[in-house]
Amino acid sequence: QVQLTESGGGLVQPGGSLRLSCGATGRLVSINAMDWWRQAPGKQRELVARIISDGSTDYLDAVRDRFTISGDMGKMTMFLQMNSLKPEDTAVYYCKMSGVFHDHWGQGTQVTVSA
Repeated sequence: QVQLTESGGGLVQPGGSLRLSCGATGRLVSINAMDWWRQAPGKQRELVARIISDGSTDYLDAVRDRFTISGDMGKMTMFLQMNSLKPEDTAVYYCKMSGVFHDHWGQGTQVTVSA
């Protein structure tokens, strides 16, 4: 039913910027939270950023002040602006939308930060 699609990943040099986008098809009754997660090879998945229904946001300490999450829960769209990228940001990035009844995940988009 609900499908999440991501775009904006790619190869970027250290210090560069990328903007990830995620949108949903189908309908959720409501969205309580929208998240970006990432997973590097051989590492556990980690929560990068979250925005909840009251508009509050929070960030992984390693990306705070460099990344900004935004979105529109009514339109089921979300974004992650990533600035001052570092090689350690290299990972597959996943979007997630939490609805009243189910959580939904995107397929992931590769972000590679390398000279």
